[in-house]
Amino acid sequence: MPLHVQKVVCYVIHDGHLLVFTHDTIPLAKTGVQVPAGTIEPGETPERAAERELFEETGRIGRVVQSLGEARYDVRPTRDEIAVRHFVLMSIQHADVTERWRAGERFRSDGGGELSWTCWWMPLRDAHVLAAGLGAKIGMAASAAR
Repeated sequence: MPLHVQKVVCYVIHDGHLLVFTHDTIPLAKTGVQVPAGTIEPGETPERAAERELFEETGRIGRVVQSLGEARYDVRPTRDEIAVRHFVLMSIQHADVTERWRAGERFRSDGGGELSWTCWWMPLRDAHVLAAGLGAKIGMAASAAR
């Protein structure tokens, strides 16, 4: 029986663009284009987890504008896990959609080595390319962001 793990997925939309990232040292075919996302810690609300994950993964501070609901994602066979994803629409101030910047994790939760990625703003119309079910609520987010 797979473990059900509470996750949060952050859609940060600004001026018709979605904040995304791609890994610098892992092939795109393996990780795809991603949005900030991660595990909801015990005692943490999805909204608080979203704000934390956005900062940890991009260095940016944002706020949750709207909850977009949940969706389940079967992670098997990679892990015996069902991700119960809480999707949120977020905003940040003073965004420049032409900006690209590097971010990463020096100390990964899985004990692996350092990871780095490049954050950038994708035109929202191209967001259908998001990896691993991360785009499940992007249509709802795009409508809400108008």
